[in-house]
Amino acid sequence: MPDWFLSTQERGNPDSSIPAWSTGNAAEPLIHGKTYFDRLVTEVESLREGDHLFFTDWRGDPDELMRDGGPTIAELFSAAAKRGVLVKGLLWRSHLDKLAYSEEENRNLSEDIRAAGGEVLLDQRVRRGGSHHQKLVVLRHPGRPELDVAFAGGIDLCHSRRDDEKHLGDRQAVAMAKAYGDHPPWHDVQLALKGPVVGALDLTFRERWNEPDDLDQHGPISTLTDKLQHADMSADKLPPQPPDPPECGPLAVQVLRTYASMRPKYDFARNGEQSIARGYTKAIKRARRLIYIEDQYLWSAEVARLFADALRANPDLHLIAVIPRHPDVDGALALPPNQIGRELAISICTKAAPDRVHIYDLENEAGTPIYVHAKICVIDDVWCSVGSDNFNRRSWTHDSELSSAILDDTPDERAPRDPAGLGDGARRFPRELRLSLIREHLCRDDDKDLIDPADVVGEMNDAADRLAEWHEYGKVGPRPPGRLRKHSPEKLPWYQRLWAIPAYRLAYDPDGRSWRDRWHNRW
Repeated sequence: MPDWFLSTQERGNPDSSIPAWSTGNAAEPLIHGKTYFDRLVTEVESLREGDHLFFTDWRGDPDELMRDGGPTIAELFSAAAKRGVLVKGLLWRSHLDKLAYSEEENRNLSEDIRAAGGEVLLDQRVRRGGSHHQKLVVLRHPGRPELDVAFAGGIDLCHSRRDDEKHLGDRQAVAMAKAYGDHPPWHDVQLALKGPVVGALDLTFRERWNEPDDLDQHGPISTLTDKLQHADMSADKLPPQPPDPPECGPLAVQVLRTYASMRPKYDFARNGEQSIARGYTKAIKRARRLIYIEDQYLWSAEVARLFADALRANPDLHLIAVIPRHPDVDGALALPPNQIGRELAISICTKAAPDRVHIYDLENEAGTPIYVHAKICVIDDVWCSVGSDNFNRRSWTHDSELSSAILDDTPDERAPRDPAGLGDGARRFPRELRLSLIREHLCRDDDKDLIDPADVVGEMNDAADRLAEWHEYGKVGPRPPGRLRKHSPEKLPWYQRLWAIPAYRLAYDPDGRSWRDRWHNRW
Protein backbone atom coordinates (compact mmCIF):
# COMPACT_ATOMS: atom_id res chain seq x y z
CA MET A 1 0.00 0.00 0.00
CA PRO A 2 2.78 2.54 0.62
CA ASP A 3 3.66 2.27 -3.08
CA TRP A 4 0.22 3.59 -4.04
CA PHE A 5 -1.19 5.47 -1.05
CA LEU A 6 0.10 8.69 0.48
CA SER A 7 1.81 8.40 3.84
CA THR A 8 0.75 10.72 6.66
CA GLN A 9 3.66 13.00 5.81
CA GLU A 10 2.92 12.90 2.10
CA ARG A 11 -0.68 14.01 2.73
CA GLY A 12 0.83 17.35 3.68
CA ASN A 13 -1.73 18.44 6.29
CA PRO A 14 -0.50 18.14 9.89
CA ASP A 15 -3.59 19.98 11.19
CA SER A 16 -5.98 17.09 10.55
CA SER A 17 -6.10 13.83 12.51
CA ILE A 18 -7.60 11.93 9.58
CA PRO A 19 -5.86 8.54 9.20
CA ALA A 20 -3.46 8.03 6.30
CA TRP A 21 -5.78 5.20 5.20
CA SER A 22 -8.01 2.56 6.77
CA THR A 23 -8.24 -1.17 6.12
CA GLY A 24 -11.01 -3.75 6.44
CA ASN A 25 -13.63 -1.89 4.43
CA ALA A 26 -16.34 -2.78 1.93
CA ALA A 27 -17.54 -0.59 -0.94
CA GLU A 28 -20.22 -0.78 -3.59
CA PRO A 29 -20.27 1.46 -6.67
CA LEU A 30 -23.76 2.88 -7.16
CA ILE A 31 -23.85 3.67 -10.86
CA HIS A 32 -26.62 6.15 -11.78
CA GLY A 33 -28.44 8.61 -9.56
CA LYS A 34 -31.56 6.47 -9.49
CA THR A 35 -29.60 3.58 -7.95
CA TYR A 36 -28.00 5.84 -5.34
CA PHE A 37 -31.19 7.66 -4.38
CA ASP A 38 -33.11 4.41 -3.94
CA ARG A 39 -30.40 3.01 -1.67
CA LEU A 40 -30.21 6.26 0.30
CA VAL A 41 -33.95 6.15 0.99
CA THR A 42 -33.67 2.60 2.33
CA GLU A 43 -30.79 3.47 4.65
CA VAL A 44 -32.22 6.76 5.94
CA GLU A 45 -35.68 5.30 6.60
CA SER A 46 -34.04 2.64 8.81
CA LEU A 47 -32.48 5.25 11.12
CA ARG A 48 -33.80 5.41 14.68
CA GLU A 49 -33.95 8.05 17.37
CA GLY A 50 -30.42 8.98 18.42
CA ASP A 51 -28.80 7.91 15.14
CA HIS A 52 -26.77 10.43 13.10
CA LEU A 53 -27.35 11.76 9.59
CA PHE A 54 -24.62 14.16 8.48
CA PHE A 55 -24.33 15.47 4.91
CA THR A 56 -22.45 17.97 2.78
CA ASP A 57 -23.39 19.03 -0.74
CA TRP A 58 -22.83 21.53 -3.51
CA ARG A 59 -26.54 21.77 -4.33
CA GLY A 60 -29.69 20.38 -2.78
CA ASP A 61 -33.14 20.73 -4.37
CA PRO A 62 -35.78 20.14 -1.69
CA ASP A 63 -38.38 18.87 -4.18
CA GLU A 64 -36.09 16.33 -5.93
CA LEU A 65 -37.85 12.96 -5.91
CA MET A 66 -35.75 10.13 -4.53
CA ARG A 67 -38.10 7.51 -5.99
CA ASP A 68 -40.89 7.76 -8.56
CA GLY A 69 -43.54 8.12 -5.87
CA GLY A 70 -41.38 10.07 -3.44
CA PRO A 71 -40.21 10.98 -0.90
CA THR A 72 -38.41 14.15 -1.90
CA ILE A 73 -34.99 14.77 -0.39
CA ALA A 74 -36.50 17.36 1.97
CA GLU A 75 -39.21 14.93 3.05
CA LEU A 76 -36.71 12.11 3.58
CA PHE A 77 -34.32 14.08 5.78
CA SER A 78 -37.11 15.98 7.57
CA ALA A 79 -38.91 12.76 8.47
CA ALA A 80 -35.66 11.45 9.95
CA ALA A 81 -35.29 14.60 12.06
CA LYS A 82 -38.87 14.25 13.31
CA ARG A 83 -38.09 10.65 14.41
CA GLY A 84 -35.30 11.96 16.61
CA VAL A 85 -32.40 11.35 14.25
CA LEU A 86 -29.62 13.92 14.64
CA VAL A 87 -29.68 15.58 11.20
CA LYS A 88 -26.87 18.03 10.43
CA GLY A 89 -25.92 19.37 7.01
CA LEU A 90 -23.49 21.74 5.32
CA LEU A 91 -24.63 23.18 1.98
CA TRP A 92 -22.58 25.54 -0.08
CA ARG A 93 -24.21 28.95 0.27
CA SER A 94 -23.81 29.31 -3.50
CA HIS A 95 -23.97 32.24 -5.87
CA LEU A 96 -27.22 33.81 -7.02
CA ASP A 97 -29.80 31.82 -8.99
CA LYS A 98 -29.66 34.59 -11.61
CA LEU A 99 -26.11 33.39 -12.35
CA ALA A 100 -27.40 29.83 -12.91
CA TYR A 101 -26.42 28.71 -9.41
CA SER A 102 -28.51 27.47 -6.50
CA GLU A 103 -28.61 29.93 -3.59
CA GLU A 104 -32.41 29.80 -3.27
CA GLU A 105 -32.66 25.98 -3.58
CA ASN A 106 -29.98 25.39 -0.95
CA ARG A 107 -31.61 27.89 1.40
CA ASN A 108 -35.02 26.26 0.95
CA LEU A 109 -33.67 22.79 1.74
CA SER A 110 -31.97 24.19 4.82
CA GLU A 111 -35.19 25.80 6.03
CA ASP A 112 -37.31 22.69 5.39
CA ILE A 113 -35.01 20.48 7.44
CA ARG A 114 -34.64 23.06 10.20
CA ALA A 115 -38.42 23.24 10.54
CA ALA A 116 -38.41 19.49 11.23
CA GLY A 117 -35.79 19.75 13.96
CA GLY A 118 -32.56 19.33 11.97
CA GLU A 119 -29.84 21.87 11.34
CA VAL A 120 -28.42 22.72 7.92
CA LEU A 121 -25.91 25.55 7.57
CA LEU A 122 -25.18 27.55 4.43
CA ASP A 123 -21.39 27.46 4.30
CA GLN A 124 -19.40 30.06 2.35
CA ARG A 125 -16.02 29.48 4.02
CA VAL A 126 -14.25 29.25 0.67
CA ARG A 127 -11.94 31.38 -1.45
CA ARG A 128 -13.69 34.11 -3.37
CA GLY A 129 -15.22 32.57 -6.48
CA GLY A 130 -14.91 29.09 -4.98
CA SER A 131 -17.41 26.51 -3.80
CA HIS A 132 -17.92 23.60 -1.45
CA HIS A 133 -18.17 20.70 -3.88
CA GLN A 134 -18.10 17.64 -1.59
CA LYS A 135 -21.03 15.20 -1.91
CA LEU A 136 -21.15 13.17 1.30
CA VAL A 137 -23.79 11.50 3.47
CA VAL A 138 -22.69 9.77 6.71
CA LEU A 139 -25.14 7.58 8.63
CA ARG A 140 -24.05 6.46 12.11
CA HIS A 141 -25.88 4.10 14.48
CA PRO A 142 -24.46 4.52 18.02
CA GLY A 143 -24.57 1.11 19.67
CA ARG A 144 -25.05 -0.61 16.27
CA PRO A 145 -21.82 0.29 14.44
CA GLU A 146 -22.09 -2.65 12.03
CA LEU A 147 -24.93 -0.71 10.34
CA ASP A 148 -22.86 2.44 9.75
CA VAL A 149 -22.58 3.48 6.11
CA ALA A 150 -21.34 6.52 4.17
CA PHE A 151 -22.06 7.63 0.64
CA ALA A 152 -19.37 9.64 -1.18
CA GLY A 153 -18.77 10.42 -4.83
CA GLY A 154 -20.05 12.66 -7.58
CA ILE A 155 -23.85 12.71 -7.16
CA ASP A 156 -25.55 15.78 -5.69
CA LEU A 157 -28.95 15.66 -3.97
CA CYS A 158 -30.58 17.73 -6.67
CA HIS A 159 -32.35 17.93 -10.02
CA SER A 160 -31.05 16.12 -13.12
CA ARG A 161 -29.20 13.45 -11.15
CA ARG A 162 -31.90 10.73 -10.96
CA ASP A 163 -31.19 9.04 -14.28
CA ASP A 164 -30.71 5.29 -14.86
CA GLU A 165 -29.04 2.89 -17.32
CA LYS A 166 -31.48 3.88 -20.10
CA HIS A 167 -30.20 7.47 -19.93
CA LEU A 168 -33.47 9.20 -20.72
CA GLY A 169 -32.77 11.86 -18.10
CA ASP A 170 -34.31 12.99 -14.83
CA ARG A 171 -37.89 14.27 -15.23
CA GLN A 172 -36.88 17.04 -12.80
CA ALA A 173 -34.11 18.69 -14.77
CA VAL A 174 -31.88 21.72 -14.60
CA ALA A 175 -31.45 23.90 -17.69
CA MET A 176 -28.35 22.97 -19.68
CA ALA A 177 -26.92 23.42 -23.17
CA LYS A 178 -29.59 22.87 -25.84
CA ALA A 179 -27.81 19.79 -27.21
CA TYR A 180 -28.79 17.85 -24.07
CA GLY A 181 -32.51 18.47 -24.50
CA ASP A 182 -35.21 19.16 -21.92
CA HIS A 183 -34.23 16.17 -19.76
CA PRO A 184 -30.46 15.83 -20.07
CA PRO A 185 -29.21 12.22 -19.92
CA TRP A 186 -26.83 11.97 -16.96
CA HIS A 187 -24.01 9.54 -16.12
CA ASP A 188 -22.70 9.52 -12.54
CA VAL A 189 -21.31 7.31 -9.75
CA GLN A 190 -21.47 7.30 -5.95
CA LEU A 191 -19.83 4.87 -3.51
CA ALA A 192 -21.54 3.16 -0.58
CA LEU A 193 -18.79 2.56 2.00
CA LYS A 194 -18.82 0.45 5.15
CA GLY A 195 -16.16 -0.29 7.75
CA PRO A 196 -13.59 1.91 9.55
CA VAL A 197 -13.45 4.38 6.64
CA VAL A 198 -16.88 5.65 7.77
CA GLY A 199 -15.09 7.12 10.78
CA ALA A 200 -12.69 9.03 8.53
CA LEU A 201 -15.61 10.43 6.53
CA ASP A 202 -17.46 11.31 9.74
CA LEU A 203 -14.35 13.23 10.83
CA THR A 204 -14.23 15.03 7.47
CA PHE A 205 -17.75 16.33 8.14
CA ARG A 206 -16.98 17.25 11.76
CA GLU A 207 -13.85 19.21 10.85
CA ARG A 208 -15.87 21.51 8.64
CA TRP A 209 -18.81 21.67 11.04
CA ASN A 210 -16.60 22.63 13.99
CA GLU A 211 -14.60 25.25 12.05
CA PRO A 212 -15.03 28.41 14.21
CA ASP A 213 -14.80 31.06 11.47
CA ASP A 214 -17.92 32.89 10.27
CA LEU A 215 -20.00 30.96 7.76
CA ASP A 216 -20.15 33.89 5.34
CA GLN A 217 -16.86 35.67 4.68
CA HIS A 218 -17.61 37.44 1.42
CA GLY A 219 -18.97 40.79 2.41
CA PRO A 220 -21.57 42.65 4.48
CA ILE A 221 -24.34 42.45 1.87
CA SER A 222 -24.55 38.68 1.85
CA THR A 223 -24.24 38.59 5.64
CA LEU A 224 -27.13 41.05 5.95
CA THR A 225 -29.17 38.95 3.50
CA ASP A 226 -28.61 35.87 5.64
CA LYS A 227 -29.71 37.69 8.77
CA LEU A 228 -32.84 39.05 7.07
CA GLN A 229 -33.62 35.50 5.95
CA HIS A 230 -33.15 34.34 9.57
CA ALA A 231 -30.46 31.89 8.46
CA ASP A 232 -28.75 29.81 11.10
CA MET A 233 -25.32 31.41 11.36
CA SER A 234 -23.73 29.22 14.03
CA ALA A 235 -23.28 25.49 14.43
CA ASP A 236 -24.66 23.65 17.43
CA LYS A 237 -22.28 21.34 19.24
CA LEU A 238 -22.13 17.78 17.98
CA PRO A 239 -22.09 14.75 20.26
CA PRO A 240 -18.77 12.88 20.55
CA GLN A 241 -17.81 10.91 17.48
CA PRO A 242 -18.66 7.22 17.85
CA PRO A 243 -15.86 4.64 17.56
CA ASP A 244 -15.04 3.47 14.07
CA PRO A 245 -17.25 0.67 12.72
CA PRO A 246 -15.75 -2.84 12.75
CA GLU A 247 -13.81 -4.25 9.82
CA CYS A 248 -16.09 -5.87 7.24
CA GLY A 249 -14.24 -6.31 3.95
CA PRO A 250 -10.98 -6.54 1.99
CA LEU A 251 -10.60 -2.90 0.92
CA ALA A 252 -8.08 -0.30 2.02
CA VAL A 253 -9.52 3.17 1.49
CA GLN A 254 -7.64 6.46 1.56
CA VAL A 255 -9.84 9.53 2.02
CA LEU A 256 -8.40 12.37 -0.08
CA ARG A 257 -9.49 16.01 0.11
CA THR A 258 -8.94 19.44 -1.37
CA TYR A 259 -9.07 22.59 0.73
CA ALA A 260 -7.69 25.88 -0.55
CA SER A 261 -5.02 27.95 1.11
CA MET A 262 -7.09 30.92 2.31
CA ARG A 263 -7.67 33.53 4.98
CA PRO A 264 -8.99 33.14 7.55
CA LYS A 265 -7.27 29.78 7.66
CA TYR A 266 -9.12 26.54 8.30
CA ASP A 267 -8.20 25.17 11.72
CA PHE A 268 -8.06 21.68 10.19
CA ALA A 269 -5.98 22.74 7.15
CA ARG A 270 -4.07 25.92 7.92
CA ASN A 271 -2.13 25.82 4.67
CA GLY A 272 -4.90 24.10 2.73
CA GLU A 273 -4.85 20.46 1.67
CA GLN A 274 -4.12 19.03 -1.76
CA SER A 275 -4.08 15.33 -0.91
CA ILE A 276 -6.28 14.65 -3.98
CA ALA A 277 -3.64 16.18 -6.28
CA ARG A 278 -0.85 14.43 -4.39
CA GLY A 279 -2.68 11.10 -4.39
CA TYR A 280 -3.27 11.19 -8.15
CA THR A 281 0.29 12.28 -8.79
CA LYS A 282 1.70 9.32 -6.88
CA ALA A 283 -0.65 6.79 -8.47
CA ILE A 284 -0.25 8.07 -12.05
CA LYS A 285 3.53 7.72 -11.80
CA ARG A 286 3.04 3.96 -11.26
CA ALA A 287 0.83 3.53 -14.34
CA ARG A 288 2.26 1.15 -16.95
CA ARG A 289 -0.56 -0.19 -19.15
CA LEU A 290 -3.90 1.63 -18.74
CA ILE A 291 -5.29 4.76 -17.13
CA TYR A 292 -9.10 4.78 -17.42
CA ILE A 293 -10.89 7.96 -16.40
CA GLU A 294 -14.38 9.43 -16.53
CA ASP A 295 -14.58 13.14 -15.91
CA GLN A 296 -16.82 16.15 -16.30
CA TYR A 297 -14.05 18.46 -17.50
CA LEU A 298 -10.53 17.09 -18.13
CA TRP A 299 -9.03 20.55 -17.99
CA SER A 300 -5.75 22.10 -16.90
CA ALA A 301 -2.24 21.91 -18.28
CA GLU A 302 -0.90 20.89 -14.86
CA VAL A 303 -3.11 17.81 -14.78
CA ALA A 304 -2.56 16.94 -18.44
CA ARG A 305 1.22 17.07 -18.01
CA LEU A 306 1.00 14.30 -15.39
CA PHE A 307 -0.65 12.06 -17.97
CA ALA A 308 1.74 13.19 -20.71
CA ASP A 309 4.82 12.45 -18.59
CA ALA A 310 3.49 8.98 -17.77
CA LEU A 311 2.74 8.28 -21.43
CA ARG A 312 6.23 9.33 -22.51
CA ALA A 313 7.89 7.25 -19.80
CA ASN A 314 5.90 4.08 -20.54
CA PRO A 315 5.55 3.12 -24.22
CA ASP A 316 2.85 0.49 -23.47
CA LEU A 317 0.64 2.88 -21.51
CA HIS A 318 -2.76 3.92 -22.88
CA LEU A 319 -5.06 6.67 -21.62
CA ILE A 320 -8.83 6.23 -22.04
CA ALA A 321 -11.04 9.17 -21.06
CA VAL A 322 -14.86 9.37 -21.18
CA ILE A 323 -16.06 12.98 -21.04
CA PRO A 324 -19.12 15.05 -22.05
CA ARG A 325 -19.52 15.91 -25.72
CA HIS A 326 -20.44 19.51 -24.91
CA PRO A 327 -20.03 21.77 -21.88
CA ASP A 328 -23.14 22.08 -19.74
CA VAL A 329 -23.70 25.68 -20.85
CA ASP A 330 -24.24 27.53 -24.13
CA GLY A 331 -23.50 31.13 -24.94
CA ALA A 332 -20.89 33.30 -26.63
CA LEU A 333 -19.35 34.31 -23.30
CA ALA A 334 -19.63 31.07 -21.31
CA LEU A 335 -18.75 28.49 -23.96
CA PRO A 336 -15.22 29.49 -25.14
CA PRO A 337 -13.58 29.39 -21.67
CA ASN A 338 -15.10 25.93 -21.15
CA GLN A 339 -13.71 24.74 -24.48
CA ILE A 340 -10.22 26.21 -24.20
CA GLY A 341 -9.17 24.28 -21.12
CA ARG A 342 -10.20 20.91 -22.54
CA GLU A 343 -8.63 21.66 -25.92
CA LEU A 344 -5.33 22.44 -24.17
CA ALA A 345 -5.40 19.33 -21.96
CA ILE A 346 -6.21 16.94 -24.80
CA SER A 347 -3.53 18.54 -26.99
CA ILE A 348 -0.85 18.05 -24.32
CA CYS A 349 -1.78 14.39 -23.93
CA THR A 350 -2.07 13.56 -27.63
CA LYS A 351 1.25 15.23 -28.45
CA ALA A 352 2.90 12.94 -25.91
CA ALA A 353 1.43 9.76 -27.42
CA PRO A 354 -0.81 10.32 -30.47
CA ASP A 355 -1.74 6.64 -30.86
CA ARG A 356 -2.25 5.91 -27.16
CA VAL A 357 -4.73 8.61 -26.10
CA HIS A 358 -8.39 7.70 -26.62
CA ILE A 359 -11.04 10.29 -25.80
CA TYR A 360 -14.74 9.39 -26.04
CA ASP A 361 -18.08 10.96 -25.31
CA LEU A 362 -21.47 9.26 -24.97
CA GLU A 363 -24.92 9.37 -26.52
CA ASN A 364 -28.11 7.47 -25.75
CA GLU A 365 -30.03 5.36 -28.27
CA ALA A 366 -31.94 8.43 -29.46
CA GLY A 367 -28.65 10.16 -30.30
CA THR A 368 -28.87 12.68 -27.45
CA PRO A 369 -25.49 13.33 -25.81
CA ILE A 370 -25.13 11.97 -22.28
CA TYR A 371 -23.65 14.42 -19.78
CA VAL A 372 -20.75 12.70 -18.04
CA HIS A 373 -20.61 13.94 -14.44
CA ALA A 374 -18.74 10.94 -12.96
CA LYS A 375 -15.27 11.44 -11.48
CA ILE A 376 -13.55 8.04 -11.83
CA CYS A 377 -9.97 6.88 -12.24
CA VAL A 378 -8.71 3.27 -12.52
CA ILE A 379 -5.00 2.61 -12.97
CA ASP A 380 -3.81 -0.81 -14.20
CA ASP A 381 -6.75 -2.48 -12.42
CA VAL A 382 -4.88 -1.97 -9.12
CA TRP A 383 -5.74 1.50 -7.75
CA CYS A 384 -8.99 3.39 -8.30
CA SER A 385 -10.74 6.48 -7.05
CA VAL A 386 -14.32 7.75 -6.99
CA GLY A 387 -14.98 11.28 -5.82
CA SER A 388 -16.36 14.77 -6.28
CA ASP A 389 -13.17 16.09 -7.83
CA ASN A 390 -12.64 16.69 -11.52
CA PHE A 391 -9.35 16.54 -13.38
CA ASN A 392 -8.71 20.25 -13.23
CA ARG A 393 -6.77 22.77 -11.19
CA ARG A 394 -9.91 24.11 -9.51
CA SER A 395 -10.76 20.70 -8.05
CA TRP A 396 -7.17 19.95 -7.07
CA THR A 397 -6.41 23.28 -5.35
CA HIS A 398 -9.34 25.69 -5.01
CA ASP A 399 -12.73 24.22 -4.04
CA SER A 400 -13.45 21.76 -1.25
CA GLU A 401 -13.46 18.22 -2.68
CA LEU A 402 -13.59 14.64 -1.42
CA SER A 403 -12.40 11.41 -3.05
CA SER A 404 -12.01 7.80 -1.96
CA ALA A 405 -8.96 5.95 -3.31
CA ILE A 406 -9.20 2.17 -3.05
CA LEU A 407 -6.86 -0.82 -3.00
CA ASP A 408 -8.33 -4.33 -2.77
CA ASP A 409 -6.62 -7.24 -0.99
CA THR A 410 -8.46 -9.64 -3.31
CA PRO A 411 -6.51 -10.64 -6.44
CA ASP A 412 -8.39 -10.89 -9.72
CA GLU A 413 -7.37 -14.18 -11.30
CA ARG A 414 -8.47 -13.30 -14.83
CA ALA A 415 -5.62 -12.81 -17.28
CA PRO A 416 -3.65 -10.66 -17.38
CA ARG A 417 -3.11 -11.21 -13.66
CA ASP A 418 -0.46 -8.47 -13.41
CA PRO A 419 -1.02 -6.07 -16.30
CA ALA A 420 1.48 -3.49 -15.05
CA GLY A 421 4.22 -6.06 -14.43
CA LEU A 422 5.17 -4.45 -11.11
CA GLY A 423 4.14 -7.39 -8.96
CA ASP A 424 0.97 -5.71 -7.62
CA GLY A 425 -1.36 -8.00 -9.53
CA ALA A 426 -4.79 -6.98 -10.78
CA ARG A 427 -7.34 -6.50 -7.99
CA ARG A 428 -11.00 -7.36 -8.03
CA PHE A 429 -12.68 -4.07 -7.04
CA PRO A 430 -10.90 -1.69 -9.43
CA ARG A 431 -11.05 -4.13 -12.32
CA GLU A 432 -14.75 -4.82 -11.88
CA LEU A 433 -15.46 -1.08 -11.51
CA ARG A 434 -13.76 -0.41 -14.85
CA LEU A 435 -15.46 -3.36 -16.56
CA SER A 436 -18.92 -2.46 -15.29
CA LEU A 437 -18.59 1.06 -16.69
CA ILE A 438 -17.22 -0.09 -20.05
CA ARG A 439 -19.91 -2.78 -20.36
CA GLU A 440 -22.56 -0.11 -19.98
CA HIS A 441 -20.94 2.18 -22.54
CA LEU A 442 -20.73 -0.72 -25.01
CA CYS A 443 -24.24 -2.01 -24.14
CA ARG A 444 -22.79 -5.43 -23.38
CA ASP A 445 -23.20 -7.96 -20.58
CA ASP A 446 -19.93 -9.85 -21.13
CA ASP A 447 -16.24 -9.04 -20.64
CA LYS A 448 -14.86 -10.63 -23.81
CA ASP A 449 -11.77 -8.70 -24.93
CA LEU A 450 -12.33 -6.04 -22.25
CA ILE A 451 -9.86 -7.21 -19.59
CA ASP A 452 -6.47 -6.89 -21.26
CA PRO A 453 -5.60 -3.18 -21.82
CA ALA A 454 -4.47 -3.88 -25.38
CA ASP A 455 -7.78 -5.53 -26.22
CA VAL A 456 -10.13 -3.05 -24.58
CA VAL A 457 -8.76 -0.14 -26.61
CA GLY A 458 -9.56 -2.01 -29.81
CA GLU A 459 -13.05 -2.94 -28.65
CA MET A 460 -13.93 0.62 -27.69
CA ASN A 461 -12.47 2.10 -30.88
CA ASP A 462 -14.33 -0.43 -33.05
CA ALA A 463 -17.65 0.27 -31.31
CA ALA A 464 -17.19 4.03 -31.71
CA ASP A 465 -16.25 3.64 -35.38
CA ARG A 466 -19.30 1.49 -36.14
CA LEU A 467 -21.63 4.00 -34.54
CA ALA A 468 -19.97 6.90 -36.36
CA GLU A 469 -20.34 5.13 -39.72
CA TRP A 470 -24.01 4.43 -39.02
CA HIS A 471 -24.57 8.15 -38.45
CA GLU A 472 -22.46 9.13 -41.46
CA TYR A 473 -24.37 6.88 -43.87
CA GLY A 474 -27.81 8.11 -42.89
CA LYS A 475 -28.68 5.73 -40.04
CA VAL A 476 -29.54 2.93 -42.45
CA GLY A 477 -30.31 -0.39 -40.77
CA PRO A 478 -30.25 -1.26 -37.08
CA ARG A 479 -28.31 1.07 -34.83
CA PRO A 480 -25.00 -0.55 -33.78
CA PRO A 481 -24.84 -1.36 -30.06
CA GLY A 482 -23.02 0.98 -27.76
CA ARG A 483 -22.96 4.66 -26.81
CA LEU A 484 -19.35 5.61 -27.49
CA ARG A 485 -18.37 8.34 -29.95
CA LYS A 486 -14.82 9.54 -30.49
CA HIS A 487 -14.54 13.01 -29.04
CA SER A 488 -13.50 15.85 -31.34
CA PRO A 489 -12.66 19.03 -29.43
CA GLU A 490 -13.50 22.23 -31.27
CA LYS A 491 -10.52 24.50 -31.84
CA LEU A 492 -11.34 28.14 -31.11
CA PRO A 493 -10.38 30.92 -33.54
CA TRP A 494 -7.58 33.24 -32.46
CA TYR A 495 -9.85 36.19 -31.64
CA GLN A 496 -11.83 34.12 -29.12
CA ARG A 497 -8.68 32.64 -27.62
CA LEU A 498 -7.41 36.14 -26.80
CA TRP A 499 -10.02 36.61 -24.10
CA ALA A 500 -11.07 33.01 -23.39
CA ILE A 501 -7.63 31.90 -22.13
CA PRO A 502 -7.32 34.51 -19.34
CA ALA A 503 -11.01 34.06 -18.43
CA TYR A 504 -10.48 30.31 -18.19
CA ARG A 505 -7.38 30.62 -16.01
CA LEU A 506 -8.73 33.26 -13.65
CA ALA A 507 -12.42 32.36 -13.28
CA TYR A 508 -13.08 28.87 -14.60
CA ASP A 509 -9.97 27.05 -13.40
CA PRO A 510 -8.38 29.17 -10.65
CA ASP A 511 -5.42 28.21 -8.49
CA GLY A 512 -6.09 27.85 -4.76
CA ARG A 513 -2.51 27.13 -3.71
CA SER A 514 -0.35 29.47 -1.66
CA TRP A 515 1.91 31.78 -3.63
CA ARG A 516 4.91 29.80 -2.39
CA ASP A 517 3.51 26.53 -3.73
CA ARG A 518 2.63 28.15 -7.03
CA TRP A 519 6.14 29.54 -7.34
CA HIS A 520 7.65 26.10 -6.72
CA ASN A 521 5.01 24.41 -8.91
CA ARG A 522 4.04 21.89 -6.24
CA TRP A 523 0.82 20.57 -4.78
